[in-house]
Amino acid sequence: MHELAVCQALLGQVISVAAAQAASSVESVTVAAGALSGVEPALLERAWPLAAAGTLAQTARLEIRVSPVRVRCRLCGQETETGPNRLLCAGCGSWQTTVLAGDELMLLSVTLVRPDASQAGEETHV
Repeated sequence: MHELAVCQALLGQVISVAAAQAASSVESVTVAAGALSGVEPALLERAWPLAAAGTLAQTARLEIRVSPVRVRCRLCGQETETGPNRLLCAGCGSWQTTVLAGDELMLLSVTLVRPDASQAGEETHV
């Protein structure tokens, strides 16, 4: 299950952001995972508590936004959504497409808790 290694790498980024912001804990983490990213969202959710155990993010909620696959046709220029196993242009049916979105795995935001109660729950976007 490579999702655990992905969570550990993600956690490294989250801890770095938390340290830079002098946070006492992490409330939530939001990531975008495209259908072509090679990551299974359900497995990522199950691996997160294992990776986060004993860290500032141990109680953090992981939110995964699954990104649809978007392609641009090199023949007709149309941009369309498509399935991960069918990268064809929806306009003309050509297989000559370029993937625009759907292959990313990206940290979108981290919600931190700072020791100063007036700044609790402040969201830091990465």
